[in-house]
Amino acid sequence: MKFIIDIFVAIVAILLIIIVMLQGSKDDINDAFNGGKSELFKDQKTRGIELFMQRTTLVLAVLFIGLVLTSVIIHNI
Repeated sequence: MKFIIDIFVAIVAILLIIIVMLQGSKDDINDAFNGGKSELFKDQKTRGIELFMQRTTLVLAVLFIGLVLTSVIIHNI
């Protein structure tokens, strides 16, 4: 039982890393050099695949934290 949760933690961690790496950055490299940021798309809502990726990241992060806490509790019993 103890090692099954550890396997789930590892799987969720790998999925979380992959989903975060697939997300595109909202910042442009030019903003780092000129100090400016375009205000044109500042209040644009996230849609489509980007919304799916954000929600998946949130779910995986909460699941990861829950599994890690459960694993710690089980291993300390």
